Amino acid sequence: MIRPYTDGDVDAVVTIWRSASELAHPFLSEAFLAAETENVRNVYPQFAEIWVLENDGQPIGFIAMIDKEVGAIFLAPACHGQGFGRAMMDFAVSRKGAVTLDVFEANTIGRAFYDRYGFRQTGKYLHEGSGQMTLQMAFTPDAG
Repeated sequence: MIRPYTDGDVDAVVTIWRSASELAHPFLSEAFLAAETENVRNVYPQFAEIWVLENDGQPIGFIAMIDKEVGAIFLAPACHGQGFGRAMMDFAVSRKGAVTLDVFEANTIGRAFYDRYGFRQTGKYLHEGSGQMTLQMAFTPDAG
């Protein structure tokens, strides 16, 4: 079940984000991860439309939208490879249509998922906060 985020989800979302980030982003510094943990907890919920994915009543993933941009999509690592990530992206695309996102170039897990889904690279830039090259990606349902 995918449902709207509530304030009571904050600890689960932070835990999912942190464990998935440590797996997909081993190249990020602890200082960057610590700062982003605080942003996930206190900043992003103020302006993102967040949806929580539950399995057996427990949060296992979330997707955060800022208009038509996927600001975040994270899934508990134990749940990877079971179709849950696709379900969250399908949900977002069903609500928003064509969507965009940014992904660290070194994030091989995320990039493989986005490639399988049908995203195409539209640009590339240096993410100043992390020092990482970042790919801009887009998905159009008709072309995906």
